[in-house]
Formats: sequence, structure tokens, C-alpha cells
Amino acid sequence: MVRALLNLVRLRQRSLVRAVLLTLGAFVASLLLAGFPHIEKLHGSPWQFACLLVAAWGMAETARCLHRRWSLYHAGVLLLLYTDLMILTMIVFLVAYE
Repeated sequence: MVRALLNLVRLRQRSLVRAVLLTLGAFVASLLLAGFPHIEKLHGSPWQFACLLVAAWGMAETARCLHRRWSLYHAGVLLLLYTDLMILTMIVFLVAYE
């Protein structure tokens, strides 16, 4: 258990778990900063740019996990890259929403 947690902290090693946690955490934080539970009062926040940078970092971490040869693992990482792109798009929409 401790070894698995250490792999999340080591930034030089590739980790899909770290990438997913970064992007999903940034998305949830962006939703909360925009005032999501109250849909009629959505607003942009300057702090959402930090969420955008963290989500971009998570997408870069996901891209680092791609293998050179195609396999089912490669296909799964590509799907995660597409979801990261959708999260980035949603954060940009929430930043621009006023």
C-alpha cells in the first residue's frame, strides 16, 4: 500500500492514476469555483485558470503513458486523452461563462 502511494508522488515515473486524479480534481474544483450546485448563479472565477493548468498537467501525464506500439492499453490511454480534452473544454467554457 505504501509503495503504491509512493508511485503517485514520484513525478519522474509515469502514472495513469496520478493523471486521472489531477484532471478529475481540477474539474471538480472548477465546478465548485463556478458555483455549480446553484445553476442559476453560475459565474466565472479567476482561480479557474489554476484548474485549467492542473487539468493540462494531468493531460500531459496521460500522454506520457502512451506506448509506441498499439495495444489495448494504448487504446485505453487514447480514450483517457479524449476525456481529458473534454474536461479541458468544459473548464474553458466555465471560465468564459459570465
